[in-house]
Amino acid sequence: MALGASIGEAFQLLFSGDAVLWGIIWISLKTSVLGLVLATPLTVLAGYWLATHDFRGRGLVVWLLQASLSMPTVLIGLLLYMLLSRQGPLGMLHMLFSQSGVIVGQVLIALPVLLAFTLSAVQAADPRIAETAVTLGASRWRVMLTVLHEVRFGVMAAIINGFGRAISEVGCAMMVGGNIASETRTITTAIALETSKGEFAQGIALGILLISVALVINAVLMLLQGEARNTGVVAQ
Repeated sequence: MALGASIGEAFQLLFSGDAVLWGIIWISLKTSVLGLVLATPLTVLAGYWLATHDFRGRGLVVWLLQASLSMPTVLIGLLLYMLLSRQGPLGMLHMLFSQSGVIVGQVLIALPVLLAFTLSAVQAADPRIAETAVTLGASRWRVMLTVLHEVRFGVMAAIINGFGRAISEVGCAMMVGGNIASETRTITTAIALETSKGEFAQGIALGILLISVALVINAVLMLLQGEARNTGVVAQ
């Protein structure tokens, strides 16, 4: 099929409400969002704690955290597959080749991004913020909330980038989910499957949507950080 015809059919699939296509999109959004919701609270707290506490081996922990950002998602999928398989220690949970298993994979994929971004944001915060809060009699919990509020744009960047990494990965979803139609087939695994079959229209349609999601989440981040407003002022 010619490229132009494939692109035309891709847009036709998107705008015709194709049930199979939008079912894949729904599964991908569902697993990514749920994975992010589960990962965010504890990882933000852990990132804050790591940034504000000094302990033996902290440098090693930060180094491993930074290194995990470049870990291939297929390796995470392999480790999770070994844990969730029938012979694995978590095989009794029966999560392999299920949406629950995909969500666990999304949690593990988003975790290092959330931790690293939160750590960097809190470390870059003015230390006088916490000192002032303590001087005013704030509890540790209140001090943490105050600091996180001050670095909220950095935390938002962590959340948005964590979502972006989760929804765009393919290796872990393929290995743990098994790419089962109407169950664990996500946008990226569907693109890989359709391309291997020579069916480019659906792959292009899903690729268009994935790019659109990336553009939207980055636009949201720009708006939250006020960059869009500053750009407008400069343009005037």
